[in-house]
Amino acid sequence: MGGSHLKKLAGFTGLSCVVIGVYHFVLGTASVPGATDANATVDSRERFYSAYFAGYGLAWLRAARKSPIRAGDVRLLSGLMLISAVGRLISLFDRGRPHWFQEVLTAVEFVVPAAFFAIADADENAVAG
Repeated sequence: MGGSHLKKLAGFTGLSCVVIGVYHFVLGTASVPGATDANATVDSRERFYSAYFAGYGLAWLRAARKSPIRAGDVRLLSGLMLISAVGRLISLFDRGRPHWFQEVLTAVEFVVPAAFFAIADADENAVAG
């Protein structure tokens, strides 16, 4: 997979995270499947962290705009997503099964970093020739 695939995947990931972050910021806990009984504290936390998630997306977009895309940036951002997936697993074992959609997200949050780790240096390698 070449550097152009990395650029497209990084850009798509960034845009997706920005959109999801803004969506959660605007709707609060109403945006979370299965969180119908969340109180004001949980809603406040949801909106707070959603701003960080949008910022995470902006970091992906910034990384995707570099030429070449720096493998270190890709690994750092992928590692953050992977750590988040581990956090979901900790919650699963500590609190039980969440809404099914959260389980889907957990799988995505393990698969996407693996894909990025596999192609992290593709753009730098393409430039180096």
